[in-house]
Amino acid sequence: MRKAPGCPFDPPPELGELQRQGPIAKVRLWDGSTPWLVTGFAEQRTLLRDARLSSDVTRPGFPTIVPVLPTAAGQGLSFIRMDDPDHARLRRMVTANFAIKRVEAMRPAVQRIVDELIDGLLAGPRPVDLVEAFALPVPSRVICDLLGVPYADHGFFQDNSKVLIRRSVTAEERAAARTRLFDYLDGLIEEKTKRPADDLLSELAARVTAGELTRAEAAQMGVLMLVAGHETTANMIALGTFALLEYPGELARLRGDETDPDLVASAVNELLRYLNITHTGRVRQVLADIEIAGEVLRAGDGVILANDIGNRDPAAFPDPDRLDLGREARNHVAFGFGVHQCLGQPLARLELQVVYGTLYRRIPDLRLAVEPADVPLKHDGFVYGVYELPVTW
Repeated sequence: MRKAPGCPFDPPPELGELQRQGPIAKVRLWDGSTPWLVTGFAEQRTLLRDARLSSDVTRPGFPTIVPVLPTAAGQGLSFIRMDDPDHARLRRMVTANFAIKRVEAMRPAVQRIVDELIDGLLAGPRPVDLVEAFALPVPSRVICDLLGVPYADHGFFQDNSKVLIRRSVTAEERAAARTRLFDYLDGLIEEKTKRPADDLLSELAARVTAGELTRAEAAQMGVLMLVAGHETTANMIALGTFALLEYPGELARLRGDETDPDLVASAVNELLRYLNITHTGRVRQVLADIEIAGEVLRAGDGVILANDIGNRDPAAFPDPDRLDLGREARNHVAFGFGVHQCLGQPLARLELQVVYGTLYRRIPDLRLAVEPADVPLKHDGFVYGVYELPVTW
């Protein structure tokens, strides 16, 4: 389903039409399978906390958005593609690193990174691509510091991450990029076993030594946190800035009181709700029959929970197609819901709060250096955003 021309921030019109017809409907995928598509906000939250939906991609008939190859032998699976108890066992090993209080302690360090990069923008040439000069480096530096990944390798992991999240590549290309990232993190885990430091990968290496984790499990966890830790936030920084530049009234509202932490936090939630950079929804398979919204989801059926249209449900958010930074939008499903809710959301919120609370104050006349229609959009990705955002001031 494609977005309407000239509407870069809105879900595809077909999704809106399906939602108006009802909260759940059948759709057809590339392979001819016909999973359920859930467009209703309330129904999404209900199903995302239902243990009768499985995230286990190894189950026969599990729906896939694009053709995929089986995970290579010895690599194992990411825990987000598992069900409990395995999912819970592995997730618990890193949950403390993303606890709200622990993440909040990182705010000064994140602020320093943001300020340093803005200093570089102000001292450099104009126009500049905000993606390469700012949106990508902020979360990449933060997640590298947290994990213990050398930032000097950012070109390697960013290039391979881009392959993973692009729908237009072949299954073979995606599998090769996944293997390169796995081997890279596996090598870092081995290094941390010999020379541990004060970082998350060293903690995982210690668990491997203690027999609590396999090397493959540790490496897969590293891949997940490295890729998710920079790609999603980078796209939110750039796409959020694009949206604010297109809504100057809301930008002025934010810029006028960027020092108000409550307003900035509200703005982050509203932009997450409004933009929804995860554009393929959450994919599940039914384990046992579920009755919902007048339909029966049978065991074995596929389910796609489309968060982008769920967050535009007028039953949950009045006038949902309007960007309103003062809206109470904390219960959005941009991070999912239930046991698989995004592990790193406290860190993402913190980074976005620092960025949205700093960038437009320090560069008050920030503006696009091209026409809005000329901003290249990521229509071919699992993670939506802009390929470039040329700006000046």
